[in-house]
Amino acid sequence: MGEKRNLNFETEVVHTGYDSKQFQGSLNPPIFQTSTFTFEHAEQGEKRFSGEEDGYIYSRLGNPTVRILEERMAALENGEAALAFGSGMAAVSAILVALTKSGDHILCSQGVYGCTFGLLQLMKEKYHIGHNFSSMDTREQLLNAIRPETTCIYVETPINPTMKLVDLEMVSSVAKEKGIPVVVDNTFSSPYLQNPLAIGCDVVIHSATKYICGHGDVIAGIAVGKKEFINEVAMTTQKDIGGVISPFDAWLLLRGLKTLAVRMDRHCDNTDKIFKFLSNHPKVKEVFYPGDHNHPDYEIMKKQMRKPGGLISFAVNGTKETAQKFMNELKLIKIAVSLGDAETLIQHPATMTHSVIPKEDRERMGISDTLLRLSIGLEAWEDIQQDLEQALQKI
Repeated sequence: MGEKRNLNFETEVVHTGYDSKQFQGSLNPPIFQTSTFTFEHAEQGEKRFSGEEDGYIYSRLGNPTVRILEERMAALENGEAALAFGSGMAAVSAILVALTKSGDHILCSQGVYGCTFGLLQLMKEKYHIGHNFSSMDTREQLLNAIRPETTCIYVETPINPTMKLVDLEMVSSVAKEKGIPVVVDNTFSSPYLQNPLAIGCDVVIHSATKYICGHGDVIAGIAVGKKEFINEVAMTTQKDIGGVISPFDAWLLLRGLKTLAVRMDRHCDNTDKIFKFLSNHPKVKEVFYPGDHNHPDYEIMKKQMRKPGGLISFAVNGTKETAQKFMNELKLIKIAVSLGDAETLIQHPATMTHSVIPKEDRERMGISDTLLRLSIGLEAWEDIQQDLEQALQKI
């Protein structure tokens, strides 16, 4: 990566981690679509396997295209090193497995992605690694929730799909007093809007499928943190379990990253306009958006995020069937469970992304049967609003 340059974010997403002079002057990074790498002689192979010599061995252990992506993501998140994975859940599982052993405990924010919840359950049932949830509203609340066996604090902020925020400065301060690492799922914000490592957290995770990609054509994950820890994960829970990314997918993420800043600005601008529309609509019961001045965590948003983001959750008046009818009446907006794409997407968490969570736990997290999550795309906001209006008129 060379000497660290003092570049603005918008420049780093385009340039950091890549020097065209090293690749025949190619403006874009080449795709090293190879499974293995040859050695000049047997002794070189021995030295690379023993760690005496740097160089590529096998694409599960490292690949030049993937390395460029990792260096760029590390820079964008103010981290020392990054690892790219074949999915967001591969990143989540690798980090949580690296930080725990049988008998340990994970403290989680009050609400996590449904598959993360499923992973926590699996770790509890098969490997006796416990977990519990805390709203993490105050230092006292957090201190009371930490157990002697707690080895990891896992946070989503904004939380999926309730849009609740967690004060990362407060959490990292308490965690440091206790010597416990803090892992933050930063998917909803992207590194453009929020940088948990700069606030004092230890590891950042992204489902790179979402805003990092931005075009709905890649499944991938990223983890960023201290070099020593990331190298440890690379040589254990990534190398041995094998949740690696393909060179082509890494190349697609590099292409998507170049427009991250301009995309996020448009996502955020559109979302602010749609929030104002939904918050004044008689058929909308409640709207959850960190940019709402009446949001209980609005001051946290101003402190740790550059903008409120591109997602809104809202509840319609009625029942689950009312919410589903509304979704079925949409014409422009697509029913899909991802987010961060150019297209505006809507989903029903209770029956889709969070359906694995028992109903009682869902309701405790604030996920009702009428709650909908809306990922605002890059279309003209007027067209998004018009589609929402015509569907709301039919319920």
